[in-house]
Amino acid sequence: MTGKILKGIAGFYYVHGTDENIYECKAKGVFRNMNVKPLVGDDVEFSVLDSIELKGNIEQILPRKNALVRPAVANVDQALVLFAITHPEPNLNLLDRFLVMMEVQEVPVKICFNKTDLSGSEEKLALGEIYEAAGYPVYFTSTYDDKGIEEIRDLVRGKTTVLAGPSGVGKSSLTNLLYPQAEMETANISEKIQRGKHTTRHSELFGIGRDTYLMDTPGFSSMYLEDLECSQLKDYFPEFEPYEDECRFLGCVHIGEKTCGIKDAVEEGKINRGRYENYRLLYQDLKEKRRY
Repeated sequence: MTGKILKGIAGFYYVHGTDENIYECKAKGVFRNMNVKPLVGDDVEFSVLDSIELKGNIEQILPRKNALVRPAVANVDQALVLFAITHPEPNLNLLDRFLVMMEVQEVPVKICFNKTDLSGSEEKLALGEIYEAAGYPVYFTSTYDDKGIEEIRDLVRGKTTVLAGPSGVGKSSLTNLLYPQAEMETANISEKIQRGKHTTRHSELFGIGRDTYLMDTPGFSSMYLEDLECSQLKDYFPEFEPYEDECRFLGCVHIGEKTCGIKDAVEEGKINRGRYENYRLLYQDLKEKRRY
């Protein structure tokens, strides 16, 4: 039988079979010998050992469309990155790091700002302008009064979606609205530190409809870019491309060069200055890592 791995805990993998049952499976030893580990989201072939207790063995991992490192998940169609529009204030440097990570792994990204019930229209307008100009679809929701939730339902339908973002922004609340059976733990924002508790403890896919899977991932407070050369970073800021022909030098990295189409576009307001400054910070981070 074939199926999809929904979660893996302590060496057991829970596989959603084509018969709509969920089987507790072990992976065959051959995977360890090949240094291959099944991932949440893997499509697999498995044998049924007990049709009453729903036990099985994973026999084969089917070819992956992609595989992410963090979160560890395979066959992702899109990422929905969720930040609060306020309480806590969005860390746009962290958001830009996440966008670069997904660009590197060629996973389409949609951005959602939650808690619109706590903000005014100015914040929505400003954030929408920044990221829509960079080429990313932007959604606004409130899990408190359900605004924008139907639009998110349409967005995830028929796809495997990774839901990610820092703690306390409403990821588990959104998952509960889209799939009430998840019964995921939610936590209040700490008034003292304005940061949420880590409430999601492992990566898990939820089948929320026909061919529709949603993964809520453990919240992150930092995002590190691995195996990326600083000279490559510019390729993962989509809004730079229209202005690169105006750079004087081939291979311009848009940092110290005097004649630079990107820097000119920033000065003229064609590229958001905050995005460019985050690019500079990321570039310096990657450059520093090369020294060690």
